[in-house]
Amino acid sequence: MNKKLSPKNADTRQRILDVGHLIMAAKGFSAVGLNEILKEASVPKGSFYNYFSSKDAFGAALLDNYFEDYLAEMDALFSNTALSPQQRLMEYFQRWQENQSFDDCQGKCLAVKLGAEVADLSEVMRAALKRGTTGITDRLSQVINEGMRDGSLKVTANAIELAQSLYPLWLGASIMVKIMRNQQPFAMAMQTTKFLLNQPD
Repeated sequence: MNKKLSPKNADTRQRILDVGHLIMAAKGFSAVGLNEILKEASVPKGSFYNYFSSKDAFGAALLDNYFEDYLAEMDALFSNTALSPQQRLMEYFQRWQENQSFDDCQGKCLAVKLGAEVADLSEVMRAALKRGTTGITDRLSQVINEGMRDGSLKVTANAIELAQSLYPLWLGASIMVKIMRNQQPFAMAMQTTKFLLNQPD
């Protein structure tokens, strides 16, 4: 939205996004109606269109909001100079494994939940997914480059290409964890990650 919202309206908009995030992380996008979200958020249905022009626009805003928080967490971790770049990178994937339970991701896996569903369903949501995932791979490539420079990562591969391989690896592992109902896909993803980054088991 381009127009500036009052603090009260901004709070209401964020509440709709927060509630939508939790519900859609559990149920998906298509299965959830606006009435369910607005009822849970205690917002009159007629007010929805003061904040979002459509359900698709809401979905795009939801994803943008999710990635904003996600990327901020990445920035906090990757700026931690108490850890080497190699340690920051491995900590990122360790946190991924801990946060993305097959039973309940507690709203932390929205891209995994909605990615395949909405990429073909809505162009504005696909664009939001692309923006967010590009932000993730850009940050991964930056920390890989940093590790290559300081010697904590002994790899010769192109950092961008490596980042663009690692992220889909873990995205796919998250989906397989849900299918298999066990953590084995994450164990395999970690093993492959260590191999690609030339890390000891």
